[in-house]
Amino acid sequence: MEKNMKRTLKNREELDMTTPKQLMAPAVNAVNSHAHSRKTVYAFFVCALMLFICCPQPSLAKDVFKMGIGDPIDSGAGEYGKEFKRIVEERTAGKVTIELFPNCSLGDESEMLQNTRRGTLDMCVVGIGNAVPLVPGLGAYTLPYLLDTEEAVVKATTGRLFDYFNAMSVKTGGLRILGHCYTNFRHLTNSKKPVTCLADLKDIKLRVPNNKIFVATFQAWGANPVPMAWAETFTALQQGVIDGQDNPYVVNHTMKFEEVQKYLTELHYQYSLQPLFIGERTWKQLDPAVQKVLASAGMEAQMHVLKWENKQSGLARKAMEEAGVTVSVLKDEDEWKKIAVEKIWPDYYEFIGGKAVIEMIQKELGR
Repeated sequence: MEKNMKRTLKNREELDMTTPKQLMAPAVNAVNSHAHSRKTVYAFFVCALMLFICCPQPSLAKDVFKMGIGDPIDSGAGEYGKEFKRIVEERTAGKVTIELFPNCSLGDESEMLQNTRRGTLDMCVVGIGNAVPLVPGLGAYTLPYLLDTEEAVVKATTGRLFDYFNAMSVKTGGLRILGHCYTNFRHLTNSKKPVTCLADLKDIKLRVPNNKIFVATFQAWGANPVPMAWAETFTALQQGVIDGQDNPYVVNHTMKFEEVQKYLTELHYQYSLQPLFIGERTWKQLDPAVQKVLASAGMEAQMHVLKWENKQSGLARKAMEEAGVTVSVLKDEDEWKKIAVEKIWPDYYEFIGGKAVIEMIQKELGR
C-alpha cells in the first residue's frame, strides 16, 4: 500500500496537483501531537496554505466559471462557494470570475456531477455520498464511524490522504477535487418520535443519498432507508412520503426542516463532506496559472468554512429548538458503532478499493 500511495502521489504531481505533500508534513506532525486542539486543526491548514499565499500569480486570461451548489446560499456549501469566489476574483483582479448557482438551481446533485464530469458545467459543490456512484473509492469517507472526530476529518481531507483520494477521483471518475466543504456531523431528524436508542429507529422511513453504504448502514440499524434525490427531500418530508433524513445542523436549518420535522437526534457516525469538484476535461483546458489559483482557493475556502461551520452549528441548533424541535442524544451509540464496524465495514472493503485502504487511513490517523 505504501508503494501504491507513493505511485499515486507521483501521478498526482504529474497531473499538476497543487497541494504538495511536503508542505503538509509539518502540519500532520502538529496534529498528531495535539490531537484534541482545535487551534492545531486550524494551524494544520495555515501551514498547508503558506505556499499558495506567498507565491505571486502570473497574469491570467479573463474567464467565467459556473459553480453549481446543492444547498442554499446561506448554508455551509454556500459559504464555501462565496469564499472561493472572493479569493479567486481578488487574486486575479477580476480577470477570472465565479458565478454561483445554489439550491440545486442547475439540477439535482447527481445531475450536476454528471454535467461537471462531461464538462458542460464547470464545477459543483455536492454531498460526497452522491459522488460515490461515480467514484466508489470515495465511499471510504462515508463508512460509518471511520471519521468520528474533527481532527480525523481534517487529516483525511488534507495532505497525503487528500492526494490519494483526489488522484483516485480523477482516474476513476474524471472529477478533480479542489477542496472540501466541512458541514459537521450528520444528525437524524424525523416526524414520528424521539430516537434515543436503536429500538426507536425501527421501521422509520429515512431519506438517504443514492449510496449503497448509507442504505446498508441504516438497514443494519433497523430503519427503512429510501434513496432519494436531495432536491426532492423537503417535499417528501412535507407530504409524509418519508419520515425523516439526516444532515448537519446548518443544513437542517437552512433547508427549513424544522417546519416538517419535530425531532432531532445527535449522531457521530459520519462527518458530512461536500467536495468542490471540477471536471478533468475542464481542468486540462485551463492555463496552469488559472489551475494554481483555483487549487489554492479551494484549500483556503476549506479552512474558512471549518471555522464558519463550528460557529454556525450552535446557532442553527438554537434556532431549531426555538422553532419547537426536540433534540435528543443516544443512550447506546457504542452499539450503533459496533454494528457499523462489524457488519458494514467488511461488506464494503472491496467496493472502496480493499481493506488496505482502510488500513492506510487508520495509519495516517495514528490509530
